Parts: sequence; C-alpha cells; structure tokens
Amino acid sequence: MWRNKNVWILLIGEFVAGLGLWLGIIGNLEFMQEKVPSDFMKSVILAAGLLAGVAIGPLAGRVTDQLKKKTVMLVAGFARTISVVFMLIAIQTDSVLWMVVFLVMIQVSAAFYFPALQAAIPLVVKDHELLEMNGVHMNVATLSRILGTAVAGIFLVMMSLSMMYVVSLAAYLCLVIMTFFIQIDEDQDQKQSASNNRGGFKNLFPIVKQLPIVTMTLIMTMVPLLFIGGFNLIVINISEIQDSSLIKSWIYTAEGLSFMIGAFTVKRLSKHMSPYTILFLFSFIIGFSQLLLFFASSPWLAIIAFVTFGFSVGCFFPTAATIFQTRVPKEYHGRFFSFRNMLDRIIFQAVLLLTGLMLDLIGLQAMAIVFGVVSLTITITFFSKYRRSNTSEIVNVKAG
Repeated sequence: MWRNKNVWILLIGEFVAGLGLWLGIIGNLEFMQEKVPSDFMKSVILAAGLLAGVAIGPLAGRVTDQLKKKTVMLVAGFARTISVVFMLIAIQTDSVLWMVVFLVMIQVSAAFYFPALQAAIPLVVKDHELLEMNGVHMNVATLSRILGTAVAGIFLVMMSLSMMYVVSLAAYLCLVIMTFFIQIDEDQDQKQSASNNRGGFKNLFPIVKQLPIVTMTLIMTMVPLLFIGGFNLIVINISEIQDSSLIKSWIYTAEGLSFMIGAFTVKRLSKHMSPYTILFLFSFIIGFSQLLLFFASSPWLAIIAFVTFGFSVGCFFPTAATIFQTRVPKEYHGRFFSFRNMLDRIIFQAVLLLTGLMLDLIGLQAMAIVFGVVSLTITITFFSKYRRSNTSEIVNVKAG
C-alpha cells in the first residue's frame, strides 16, 4: 500500500486541506463569539450550511456514480476554495449573512467531495488494505486537526482573522492541485453499470435492505454523532465555564491524539474481535464519556472525557467505513456514501440545534446526563436485538 502513489497523494492532500479546514473552523468560532451571543443562534447558523448539504445529497450521489470520482473531487475542491471568498467578505462587512453564504457553499461542496473520496478509496487500495487505509486516512485528518487548531491559536495572536482565511484558501487550492495527479483506474464494466442505472436512492434502498450488517452499522453511527453534532458548542461552553480560552486547544489536542491512538489500535483489535463487537463496545464507551462531561468544570475530567471519546471514535469509524466499502457493491458507492452523508448531516443538524437549545435552557452538565443516557440506551437496545437475531440464526441452523 505504501508504494502506491495515489495513497500518498490522498493522504498529503487530506493533511493540507485539513489544516485549512481547521483554521477556518477556529476562525468561524472566533467570529461567532464576537457577533452572536446566543448558543442557539450559533447552532442555527451552523445548521444552515448542513441543510444545504442535505438538500443537494441525492444529486451528489447520482453524479458521483455517473462521473469519474476524480472529476467530482476536482470540481468540488475548486468550489470549496472559492467559498472562502465569501467569508472574507463577511469579515470585512461584519455580516453574519455572508458567513451563512460561506457555510452553505462549503457544505454543498463537501456533499459532492466526500462521497467521491469514500468511493475512490476502494479503487485505490485492495480490500485487505482498506481497514489500514481508513485508519491512516482518519489519523492524517486528525493530525491536521491537531496542528490546525494549534496553529490557529497562534495565528489569532499573530495575524488578523482575514489573513487566517487567506491561508485556509491557499490550503484548499493545494488540495485541488494535488487531486490532478491522482490516477484512478475505474473498472469499465462498473462505470457502464452505473451509467445505465441512473436511478437515485430508490435503487439503493433494496440493496441496503439485503445487507443487515450495513443497516445495523448505519444505525449505530448515530451514537458518536450525538456527541460530535454539538462538539464545537460544547467546547465553547466548557471554555466559558472554566473561564479559559486555552482549554479549547487542550481539548482538541487531547481528543485528536487519542483518536489517532484508537485508529492505530483498531487493526490489532480486529484480529481478536468481530466488527460488531468493536462497534458495540466503543459505542458504550462513547456514552460513558458523555456522562463524564457532568464534571466539565474540572479541566482534568473534561480532558479525560474527550480522550475517552477520541479513542473510542478512533476505533469505531474506521471499522464502520471498512464495512461500508466492502459490503456495499461498488457501483452503488456514490449513492450510498451520499445517502450516508445526508443521514449524518440530518442527525448532525438535529443534534446541533438540540445542543444549542439545551445549553441555553438547562446547561452543559444536565445535557451531558441526558445525552449519555440516550447513547447508552441506544447501544444496549440494539445490542440486545443483535444478540437475539444471532441466537435465532444459530437455532435455525441447528434445526436445519
């Protein structure tokens, strides 16, 4: 795998673009903290972009299956680069409305880019290399987040907010240039099949229904999203509770490092545990990490909560991604990953709005208890159903 030029292009491109992404995210938080006092209004602004991404999802799925993955990634990457211009206008005019335009365009671009990227990875590496590739790819994204947040904190002191977004724009442009050099050998029969099958999600759903492992994994991804959806708002709130701006960087760094350790560990765990065991175990631990946020006033316990969450997600997501890439037929990858992207965004948006509302109404500590109990309930419920279905299958086999 490491001799594959395409692998290195994808990983380096992800790292550079990730730096730009997190410079922008920290810039967004800084801009909103100055212009938007309400946590709920912050969540509404962030949700506007997510809604646009959901709306364009079905079209993105069809386009990804019908066109070359590289073409989709190039156009989406270029559009993401252009979107930063709108944020520069927002800063110059002190306009939250222009920030909304920026968020809408960047999320629409992501709705095309990420399904194409996920569909391209199985075409670049072999099936037995997918778990390692997914883990390394997510680790590169996490490393760029750690460095991006750290650099963003330094840049906020050294330069203006506008200049930070100029650096972000340059990073996105580098990704576009690197994407030109990717060589993806898409199977001609696969492309012909996708070209002939121009249906949308209605053609995908019967396929997914025939794959119980895919359906169950889709449902289980709701648990980490319940934490991730309001991640940035939670970090801001902890910063306010502790009256410390520095804690934001510590949290992002600690969570990111633990994610990387988890993504490296999961390959070894997969030799001794089934994918479902990994998913259910770390889904339970994610719920526990949410309960730990009840002690968010303590810097150490807050960091421990995010470390626990980061390690769990680092094991959870590479496993889920590998299941999707290997079990779903490749000619449906564009539509499937677009559908998954839409589902994630819908859940993300709902959680984002709910997090902002609950932070305003009941505060972080009470919200942590609610979210933790919900996550544990979902995990235990689906684990029980999974055990019952497995027991039934064993009984039927013995009876046969």
